[in-house]
Amino acid sequence: MHAVVIEQRGTATIVRATGELDAFAAPEIDSAFREVRGAVSVVADLGRVSFLDSTALGLIVHGVRALDEAGTRVRVVLPEGTARRIFEITTFDRVLPVAETREAALQLLEA
Repeated sequence: MHAVVIEQRGTATIVRATGELDAFAAPEIDSAFREVRGAVSVVADLGRVSFLDSTALGLIVHGVRALDEAGTRVRVVLPEGTARRIFEITTFDRVLPVAETREAALQLLEA
C-alpha cells in the first residue's frame, strides 16, 4: 500500500509519499513531480516510506534533479530508516539536498 499526495505549506509545496514505493507507484510519483514543476520550493517528504525499489528511487532522483535544474529550491526528507538507507547505499544522499525532518527542510528552504 502506498500514497503520494501534494500539500501546500506556506510557500513550499510538499510531495509526501508513504508506504511501499515500487514500480506500481511509479505513475503517481512521476505525476506528482510533474505537477509541482514551476513551484518556488518543494519538499519531497519520504519520512513514512517503508520500502523503496530502484524504479521509485530513479523517479525521485530524476524528479528532484529536474526541479533543481528548473530553479526550484528542493529538499528531500530522509529520516533514519528504510528510505534513507537506500539513498545511503546508492550515495544519492551525498548528491541530493537532504534534510532529516520536514521542519528542517522547510527552514532550509526559507533561509
